[in-house]
This record gives sequence, structure tokens and C-alpha cells, in this order.
Amino acid sequence: MKVLICDKTEKEYIDQMRAAGLTVDVRDDITPEELMTVLPDYDGMVVRSRTKVRQPLIDVCPNLKVIVRGGAGLDTIDHEYAKSKGIAVMNTPLANSDSVAELAIGYMLMMARSLYQATASMKAEKWDKKSFNGDEIGGKTLGLIGVGNIGKGVAKRASVMGMTVVAYDPYVKEIDGIKLVTLDELLAQADYISLHLPKTKESAGMIGKEQFNKMKNGVRIVNCARGGIVDENALYEALTSGKVAGAALDVFNEEPPTDWKLLKLENVIGSPHIGAATKEAQARVGAEVAEKLITFSKNGK
Repeated sequence: MKVLICDKTEKEYIDQMRAAGLTVDVRDDITPEELMTVLPDYDGMVVRSRTKVRQPLIDVCPNLKVIVRGGAGLDTIDHEYAKSKGIAVMNTPLANSDSVAELAIGYMLMMARSLYQATASMKAEKWDKKSFNGDEIGGKTLGLIGVGNIGKGVAKRASVMGMTVVAYDPYVKEIDGIKLVTLDELLAQADYISLHLPKTKESAGMIGKEQFNKMKNGVRIVNCARGGIVDENALYEALTSGKVAGAALDVFNEEPPTDWKLLKLENVIGSPHIGAATKEAQARVGAEVAEKLITFSKNGK
């Protein structure tokens, strides 16, 4: 089986695939235009967040049998269309869960204690101690929108730190240690809201002006899930009005953003979609990608 690696994958696991008899080519800087001409020669491909696999690309690849995405979501792939063409689509939902959960918790702590602003002040050679009275997150209510693997990881860590955790997930009926509530109940109760769900037709834009109006004054928002779930214009309005005290964003509607106004707000901190960017997660992703492709090459599934 001939496989094209389109995004960064650990060399150790590329070597594993080759040792198992797969022909593996690495083009982890390939452009969308190049992909259209190169990919038709391959049976399989490995992608991360950077590479998008849409219907026009699928249509020019009659030999393609399997797409493996290193990561939890499939929103960068027209996966239903691919499956309709007989192409297997796989991901690695567990591999980066801990890394994303830790980032979400870290963001909550940063906002509670204004750590980004305090650091910036110190770098400017200021000793402005009186400006940085913060909050404890213990005793606060965390509302999780989505309780898959990452959401569960956030809940476990938040509970240990003394937070009360409530969650909304229409696909989950019950879950140990977490009280499931309606979305409106979550919005009304939560001091912190953290998103951990895929971007779908149903979830796109689900947090907008109407939802912000239902939140507590001074709520803080964390989005380490997908851009486009939160209406960025409505979030901007909520942040500038004081309705939302702070936001921490690892994902954006456009990546990289073309409009940076959110990131220029003093009460917003952000990062360039680095939720899974830890050494440990990269190793787990690479191992799982290799395992899935080697198994597929032997069994066809």
C-alpha cells in the first residue's frame, strides 16, 4: 500500500510503517494545489489539522482507500462523502485528549489570575501588584459543552481542584460524577464555560448573542475545540460590554485569522491551535496512525 504523509508525523512511526511493508512518502509541507496532482497515485493518506480533504480532492483520487487523521475531529475531511466512495476514514480520538484537557485547565488558571497581563506588566519593568487581584477557581462552576474524551479529562482535573462540573451533551444520557443539564441551565449556572465538541452543522454558531445573554455576568469562556462554534462577532460584543470577563481561544473561525480584533482585546488570551502540540500527544498520535494503517494494509479495515 502506498501512503502519503501530508502533515507532520513522528519519524519513528513512519519507519514503523515502512518496516511493515508500506511504501510511505512524506510531503508534510504539500500545498492544496500540489495535493490535487500528487494524491491520485496513492492508496492512503495521513493528515492533521493543516490539510483539508474536500470533495473535489476525493473526486480526483480513484485509488484512495483510506484517510487517517491524526487527531480527534473529522471536520477537515468530507468524511461522509469519502465513505460513500468506499474510502475508510479513521482518526485518533484518544491520543491527544490529555494534552487538550491540560491546555483548557491552564487557560482557566491564567484567566483567574490574569497571568498573561501580569507577565506583560513585569516584562515592561512594572511592579503593579495592586492591579492583579484574582479569583480562585475552586468553588466555581464549570460548564462543559461536550463530554467526550477531552471533556471528561477536563472534568476530572477540574473536580480535583474543587470545581463543580455540569455538562451539556445531547449525545450522552448519563455520566459518572458529572451532572448533565440543558444548554440553557448550563449557560445560567457556569462561571467558566469550556467547549469540547466537534464542529458540525448542528454545532456551528451554537454560541451566539442569544446564548451570551443567558450567561452569568463575568463568565469566562475557553474554546479548545473548533473555530466557528462560537460566533466571534457576538463574543467580541460580549467581551467589550463586560458580559464576558475573559476568553481563552486556541481555535478560530479562520486559521490563521484574517481579523485579529479579538486577540487585541486585553481580556483575551490565545494560541495558534496548539491543543495537541505536546511531545507526548505527538508520540501517541504517531503510534496510533501507524497501527491503524498497518492493520488496514493487512485486513482492509
